[in-house]
Amino acid sequence: MSIIYILLVLLIVTRTFGEISERLGQPALLGELVSGICLGILVHHYDQQFPVLSGLTENEVFTAITDLGIFFLMLLGGIELNPVKLLKASKTSLIVATGGMVIPFALGMGFAYLALPPSDLRTAQALFLGTVMAVTAVPVSIKSLMDIGKLETKVGQTIISAAVIDDTLSLILLAVLTGFVQTGTIPDGTALALLFGKIALFFLIASALGHYLFPAIGKYLDKSKADEFEFSMLLIAALSYAMLAEFLGMHFILGAFLAGLFFRRRTITPKIYRDILAKTKGLTTGFLAPVFFASIGMHLDMKAMQVVPGFVIAMIAIATVGKVLGAGASARVAGMSPRESLAIGVGMNARGAVELIIADIALRAGIFTMPEPVHPIIQYMFSSVVIMAIATTLMTPPALKLALHKH
Repeated sequence: MSIIYILLVLLIVTRTFGEISERLGQPALLGELVSGICLGILVHHYDQQFPVLSGLTENEVFTAITDLGIFFLMLLGGIELNPVKLLKASKTSLIVATGGMVIPFALGMGFAYLALPPSDLRTAQALFLGTVMAVTAVPVSIKSLMDIGKLETKVGQTIISAAVIDDTLSLILLAVLTGFVQTGTIPDGTALALLFGKIALFFLIASALGHYLFPAIGKYLDKSKADEFEFSMLLIAALSYAMLAEFLGMHFILGAFLAGLFFRRRTITPKIYRDILAKTKGLTTGFLAPVFFASIGMHLDMKAMQVVPGFVIAMIAIATVGKVLGAGASARVAGMSPRESLAIGVGMNARGAVELIIADIALRAGIFTMPEPVHPIIQYMFSSVVIMAIATTLMTPPALKLALHKH
């Protein structure tokens, strides 16, 4: 019964804040994130009055629901995107992704070596900070572009394509990080070659299925007799892709995104496409996405701002400058206009899902346990990363809307 109560409260609060945000001329996503922050602060200070909401972020059922939110956001983003336009943007996206990854990663590593106390895990901690500063929250970028109606534009296609590449590269960095923590050394060339091979194999299998199997299935969907058979087939495809991604050592969001990308207009009839899009969008934006974005806000721990405020502010500034400069300058080099380049830079500044996953893995791996006694910066590094993720995510929707104004 408690999870029903939790979802009821979250939906009422997130949709109310989302509506207020829309009425103020901002994307609903902004209000949903703020609602999560408010709930997190409220529960933190009045946990006895709200016992059901206390410890919610560690609740396994709630975590599963937020994972579904990430899954369906990526699936919806794939369905709404045009693969042909995405391929046209791929060359530019590769340049943007490289710059948007390398610059913030280098700045994050450099900042870490300057700010963190010496220890045996200092290199791992620096790798961690560089990685979380370099990633882009694809679900946040997709939702922000959807909210302002720019997902199908050249800028939108470039942002999403580059963000997907960024997430793939971040998983490679995560593998290097976990390998360092487990063995005490950077993974050798053989281990890295195996990792690249798995990534290439995933995209090869996903593309082959999308090009050959999906169209064959699509021919029979219009003739099906069972209710909602088409929607079930979409979910089967997306879950299969997600399992394949996880089996090969990647995050399931890449599988969900690619399944949606291939399961679209050329695979199915326009009528079935519109029907599937409406159902997926209703479930995602009406239920799962608000809960997911509220959950990000609820991870906030304000003690970090009290104990190590300079470290937190510096992280936010370096992450923002690194991503906007890296992605924006790369877009300009690739031939985009100054306004488009700025929009791409700010559009890729959001962090959230993948970053929080990486932070959670690092926390479980124990990289925040040294030196002993634990330094305040190390003690609050996890919370600082969450605050940075929320701050950059809050910046992205209004900044992107402003950058694309009258574009």
